[in-house]
Amino acid sequence: MAEVHTRPPEQSNAPQSSSEEILSIQQRRWRKFRSLKRGYYSLLVLLAAYIVSFFLPLLVNNRALVVHYNGKTYFPAVRDLLDLPLVGQLGGTPFIAGEELGQMGNKSECNYRALKRQYEQEGKGNYVIMPPYPFGPIEDISVEGNEPFMPPLSRTAFGELRLFGTDDRGRDVFARMAYGFQISFSFALLVSMLSYLIGVPLGALMGYFGRWFDLLMQRFMEIWGSLPFLFLIIIVVSIVRPSFFVLVLLLVIFSWLGIAQQMRAQFYREKTRDYTAAAISIGVPTWRILLRHILPNSLVPIITFYPFAVVGDIGALVSLDFLGFGLAPPTPSWGEMVSIGMDNLTNGYWWLVLVPLGALFVTLMLVVFIGEAVREAFDPKTFSRLR
Repeated sequence: MAEVHTRPPEQSNAPQSSSEEILSIQQRRWRKFRSLKRGYYSLLVLLAAYIVSFFLPLLVNNRALVVHYNGKTYFPAVRDLLDLPLVGQLGGTPFIAGEELGQMGNKSECNYRALKRQYEQEGKGNYVIMPPYPFGPIEDISVEGNEPFMPPLSRTAFGELRLFGTDDRGRDVFARMAYGFQISFSFALLVSMLSYLIGVPLGALMGYFGRWFDLLMQRFMEIWGSLPFLFLIIIVVSIVRPSFFVLVLLLVIFSWLGIAQQMRAQFYREKTRDYTAAAISIGVPTWRILLRHILPNSLVPIITFYPFAVVGDIGALVSLDFLGFGLAPPTPSWGEMVSIGMDNLTNGYWWLVLVPLGALFVTLMLVVFIGEAVREAFDPKTFSRLR
């Protein structure tokens, strides 16, 4: 009987060509996110708009970029750009009286659009360079050329275009919408980040240690969460003047509760895994188990929830402004713009409602698209640390 010789399989030392096997889990998640075009392009659009919003004083402003008068040069709009929260004007006050720049009899702030026309008529070599859209968010009918209820795409008596018209006080709707976007989005990002900074560590400690600490925190969260949020806002607003940071604080002290509950559930589940028991058995310090082992495996639900938390915080600010308990006038606010539009809707001033609601709809839609893409990219059925 002839012997059958089996040939051992050849072992190839060639490197594997699949890039999927050499990429880390985070790289694979990012590649998956980029493949979801709707969410990826929404992120790019929203990120670009948010970055541009920090340069609005140079793009949408009633103050001039450059004023050259009698050999001296002024930069009023640049000083607006250096106005930082809690710090103030790093470059000094942007206020310049009209008399200092040649507007005789004007002791209030200079009207730079009128000053530009004046210099062009005088022909003495003085000049004014205005931003691309030369209207500010808070200037009203007290400034020459501002009229109430100007329709979209109308022009002033001096030929200046009003892109989205004006409101009941002669304030430019496009300027207020642009600045309102920066305020609303910054508010939502700050509230959500602070909520995570409070809720994630507290929920992690509750879920890992349990026992009396978890019991006390659960009872505290139940009592605190039962407080009527809107009534608390009304009480605080009646005592102190509502500001950006006051409203951030009020939202944060309530919004961290849901984050803590989610993290508690995740840590309760992960601390029963075999890898946690193995780490404890070999003497790994508790802080390392929490930060290096359990936390990375518990962040997926929290990360995927973050864009939707931003949506909720934007809606909360708009709702408070609409009800009159939000940012104090004349701060540009989408909620206040909608409120003014609803008061004048029967008079035919439709753009006062359509413009802020349209901006709110587009912004929330983009954030939701990002959230859907993040949720898909972090889906544990596709990418898991346990695989």
